[in-house]
Amino acid sequence: MRADPMPLSDQAFQAAPQAMLIVDPFEDRLLKVNLAAETLMGGDADQLNARPFSHFLSASLPLWVTFSDEALTRPPAWSDDLVLLDLGRQPHRIEIFAVPLAEGSRLLLTLVERDKVERRRSQADLSRQHRSGKVGWQRIEQVFERIERQNQLILGAAGEGIYGLDAEGKTTFVNPAAERILGWSSSDMVGHDAHRLFHHTRIDGSEFPVQQCLIHASFSDGQVHRVDDEVFWHKNGEPVPVEYTSTPIFEMGRLVGAVVLFRDISERKQGEQRLRDALAEVGSLKRRLELENKYLQEEITAELNHSEIVGESPAVAQLIRQIALVAPTDANVLINGESGTGKELIARAIHADSSRGDRPMIRVNCAAIPRDLFESEFFGHVKGAFTGATSDRLGRFELADGGTLFLDEVGEIPLELQGKLLRVLQDQQFERVGEVHTRKVNVRVMAATNRDLHEMVAAGTFREDLYFRLNVFPIASVPLRERIEDVPLLAQHFLKRACQKFNKPGERIPLAQLEVLKRYRWPGNIRELENIIERQVIVSQDRRLIFDDLLSAEPGPGARTSLPTVTQRAPLPEQELSRRQRDNVVTALMQSAGKVSGAGGAAELLGVKPTTLFSRLRKWGIEPADFKARDRTS
Repeated sequence: MRADPMPLSDQAFQAAPQAMLIVDPFEDRLLKVNLAAETLMGGDADQLNARPFSHFLSASLPLWVTFSDEALTRPPAWSDDLVLLDLGRQPHRIEIFAVPLAEGSRLLLTLVERDKVERRRSQADLSRQHRSGKVGWQRIEQVFERIERQNQLILGAAGEGIYGLDAEGKTTFVNPAAERILGWSSSDMVGHDAHRLFHHTRIDGSEFPVQQCLIHASFSDGQVHRVDDEVFWHKNGEPVPVEYTSTPIFEMGRLVGAVVLFRDISERKQGEQRLRDALAEVGSLKRRLELENKYLQEEITAELNHSEIVGESPAVAQLIRQIALVAPTDANVLINGESGTGKELIARAIHADSSRGDRPMIRVNCAAIPRDLFESEFFGHVKGAFTGATSDRLGRFELADGGTLFLDEVGEIPLELQGKLLRVLQDQQFERVGEVHTRKVNVRVMAATNRDLHEMVAAGTFREDLYFRLNVFPIASVPLRERIEDVPLLAQHFLKRACQKFNKPGERIPLAQLEVLKRYRWPGNIRELENIIERQVIVSQDRRLIFDDLLSAEPGPGARTSLPTVTQRAPLPEQELSRRQRDNVVTALMQSAGKVSGAGGAAELLGVKPTTLFSRLRKWGIEPADFKARDRTS
């Protein structure tokens, strides 16, 4: 059985070379498409009819509103301003012809793709239409009324704000989304100057002249204007970030107003700001981590733990007790003592045993900072704060936030900066140089000095209130000459480190040489001992460290040079010196029971090479075996 043939009208519709559509503008529905329209719009009839017709218009929606009104009231209608999107969201600039069908509420559209339509011919056509008669303002108001009435479904359903303006800038209609976004009701807006109502001021608070408004520009140049970053003002006085499109409306060739479609972009702006803030925070954290890493490397080099406080003397035992008492607290500590006595080591031990031990201890050598850079070094600066400040810089207090700040040589801080330092210690607040923003930190401060701060307070070169703020828990670092019993332990400790440092394993210090170290006065304290051990490890040839020249270079009491002490005694004759040297060797042989070389031998006790001692024994005619016999008989 053969199917009924398609009516000739349907055949003509489907076979038409131009794209043809039947649209219900009131229901926003695409009812029918021909084959050419399927090709243009990128889908078959079922796919196209399943979507609202406004889906294919996007930014051309305001134009469609006015165009469909014209097609229904004054057919036929033609336009070359519409942009049609296909199913792949690709734009097609088109010429469109429209006539109403017999039902009265449906439009037959004919679409023709174009590359370009000459603007002059378009303007000439519009001028001819304009000369055929004038449009009164009453007629213009009727145009907008029809737009609102006939397209209420689209206007109400749209998520974007839409409002119309006449050529004087007065509002003619407003959709619900615009009322919701701006807070103004339709009665507030219709008939009033929209620019004065909610577009009068820029975001920086400056006046926005209407002559510069691109929405009003549409009234004079007949162009579509798009702006992606401006503000409208809410009824409550708050700015609303928006992006908008202003589209001119022509009536019989005359510009009669514009339709504005806008979108609230507050969430987008907030997201952009959050992103900028996050990027700034990442940048700040990156700079901070880089600086912290630098200090952490220094801490690793310094081997942060108080097991480095080597010694068994009463002075060291007392020091360990003080560290155990103050470390769990956040009390400020002032460490006083001579240079080279390990003041920084004490500070690191306190920090390591505190609750802040997982954060860095930031050290500031106050004696090494130029006077005019103290404030920037402590508190940081912002870009442009002074000549050379090419970028923001974190100060030591910010780096030490959550940890400990160690002020070495605190007595060198300029008097004019001491007041600002006191404020940070009291309030834990400061400002970067060149900045008014107050920053908060949580920092424990420890200070060290080899100067008498009490005398400096009396002399007026150190603030008394700062001194008392720092001196909450005073600790004295004992000079090495007052804990001589710790010298052997310290020497062996430094020897082990020096052997690892210079890759010379197996170096040792003879017992006699340890006695030499104990007899020295150590004006340079522990630092001098470490340096001497390292130097001897470098120069040693037979894995034994010799310090015979140390005592001959020892300064007298109170001296600060390394020149040999000048003696007032008469020099010993060579014979007497040789005799004393022979007696010393004999004593060593007696103690070693005639053993010359090896551990505990006379050569080790004397700190000389075994070959050197054998040579001297042959010269003096001494037999080591004789001392072995004595040992057996005893």
